[in-house]
Amino acid sequence: MRKRRLMNEINVVPYIDVMLVLLVIFMVTAPMIQPGSIDLPSVGKSSQPPMAPLEVIIKADTSLALRDRAKGSAEQVVTRSDLAARIKEAQAANPQQAVLIAGDRNVKYEVVLAVMDELQRQQVARIGLLVQPAASAK
Repeated sequence: MRKRRLMNEINVVPYIDVMLVLLVIFMVTAPMIQPGSIDLPSVGKSSQPPMAPLEVIIKADTSLALRDRAKGSAEQVVTRSDLAARIKEAQAANPQQAVLIAGDRNVKYEVVLAVMDELQRQQVARIGLLVQPAASAK
């Protein structure tokens, strides 16, 4: 009997044949494929520029002031009971006007939350917090 030798070689000819058949198939079908068209939404210019926000300023002694940035930088001192009415009056003219609450660094966060809660209970829309970015560390 003859001894069998193990075959160490890989015959790559069938693999090349398969790849050539696939290449021919792709070359024939590629021109038949219709490219899809995507309808992107278009954006026009806004008819009105964004309205400058109202700014509720909570000072270190927990007193309140209201600043309308659209009318300038003059602050008007207001009481808590008068605050929501003044803001609603300003938002009646422009419902999209945002309200920003700016608290002094030394004011407890509890006071800021109390003002925000009062405005939300009075159904004032678009309330946010005004923050100052931290100075970058060197």
